[in-house]
Order: sequence, then structure tokens, then C-alpha cells
Amino acid sequence: MTSLVLRTLTESDAHLFHSLPDPLGIGAALTGYSHRPEWRRVALRDGVVVARAAWWGGPDDTVPLNLNWFDVAEGEEEAGAELLRTAPHQVEYLLILPDGWREDPARRAAAETRRRAAEAAGMRVLVERYQYRWTPACGLPERPGRLVFRPGPSDEEMLHALRLVHTGTLDAHALRAIEEGGLDQAAQEELDFFHWCPSPRSWWQLAYTPGGELVGLHVPARNQAGMIVGYIGVVPGQRGHGYAYDLLVECTHFLAERGAEFIAAATDQGNVPMARQFAKAGYPVVQERVHFVP
Repeated sequence: MTSLVLRTLTESDAHLFHSLPDPLGIGAALTGYSHRPEWRRVALRDGVVVARAAWWGGPDDTVPLNLNWFDVAEGEEEAGAELLRTAPHQVEYLLILPDGWREDPARRAAAETRRRAAEAAGMRVLVERYQYRWTPACGLPERPGRLVFRPGPSDEEMLHALRLVHTGTLDAHALRAIEEGGLDQAAQEELDFFHWCPSPRSWWQLAYTPGGELVGLHVPARNQAGMIVGYIGVVPGQRGHGYAYDLLVECTHFLAERGAEFIAAATDQGNVPMARQFAKAGYPVVQERVHFVP
């Protein structure tokens, strides 16, 4: 087998990235996202692209936030692993999979090829998640009307609520942050994400019972691709009453009232209670995502 050439792309050879088939339809799934040429790498053998990777970040980010496009030609898993192993950006990899991929032999094989290549590069699976996409055709769920919402809380109020919410959390990313740096790190990482979103902080809302007890928070937001459910969280003392549904419904109404043509959202597959609330609120699963970490 001939030697492998690894190359970071430029504007002049960016076309090479699209010379490899896209069996999982990642290109279509990433409509609305743009990848900088300098954050794209390819592996070539005899001048033919046998693996490709594209990292993504916001317009003001100096380093990418994640790798969300990675393809490997048949029989070239080691080339794909080498492409990731030698990359200057060692960040989370999101393997994007269409809904129902397990029932399609070709897509299942493509997913397993990418998984093996990522693991050979030294990455491990952190969590598998459901990706949702609400549209007006799904219908607006009726507001339960049980909670009082207060917009625009301070950073200190948000951090306090997030520390409470992360106590007993089922979220894999939060659990990883807690393991690394405790509740403070987990709360700060969420808050940093809210600030990263280009939507205004006036959209953030804390939720209370009519008697003034804190229930949780919801963060309607917008990223570079469109409107999203940025966060839903219920504090420990208020769990078991279905309040996550109330927060999700309020978040949906808030974004719909601001002209959302779609609302993207996600939750861990292991977070069965939250997945149940998304289904109840009329959010269909459109993708699954496997999150790998270095």
C-alpha cells in the first residue's frame, strides 16, 4: 500500500474535501454550519482522498469547539485514525447519525467504521444523544400554567441555580465536569455556553412556584444555525412533578413567538425522564449523535 499524505486544506484546495462520498448524509445534516478551510484536513493515498475531517467553531472562536464531520473510505480506518491522531485540534468528536441508521446496513457499517477509526485514534465514547427538531407543523403544546417565569437573571443567580440542578444530574457532560472540577466547574461551563450563544441574556429565565420557590431554569437560545433549546433544568427539591415539561413548553413558546422556523434540541439517551418530556411536547427525533472525547 502506498504511503499516506495528510494535508490541512486551504482556500485553493478546499474542493478536495468534497471528493469523498457522504453515506451518512452529514453534509445535509450540517446545513447552516460553515467549516473554515484551515479547520479541514484530508488523508490522501495516490492523490485520492481516503479520509476527511472538519472541525467547527463559532465565528469569533480562535480554536474549534468540536469535530463534527469525519468520513473514512472502505478499508482505510487506520488512515482515518492517523488523520485524527495527528490533528492539531484534540477536541470532542460528534458522530452524527440519521434517525433509523441501525436498520440500514450501509449506514450501520459506515457508523461502525467511523467509531473504530475514532477509537483507534485514542478517543472514547462519552455519551450517545438524541437530536430533536421542532417545527410549527409539530404544533405548540399548551402551557401548563403552573410556574412563574422571571427573565434576565444575573450570572450569580444562574450559577446558583445550575449548581443545584447539577446535583444528581443524569447529563454525561455535566458529570464529567463534576468529576474534573466539582459543581462549580459544571455550572461555569454551562454559563460559558449561554454567553457564547449570540442570543441575548434577557432570554434566560428562572422558574418559580406561585409561592416563590425556585423550580429551575430554561434558556431559549440561538446558535449560528438557528433557534435551540439551550438548557432545561429542575432543582432537586422540585423533581418528580413533571416540571421539566413546563420549562420545555415555555421555552418552545418563547422561541416560536420570536419567529422560529425550527427549534433544535438534544438530550442524553440515558436521560429517560427528559426524553419522555421531549416526546410529550411533540419534538421528533431526527438524529442520533455519539460524542467521543480524546
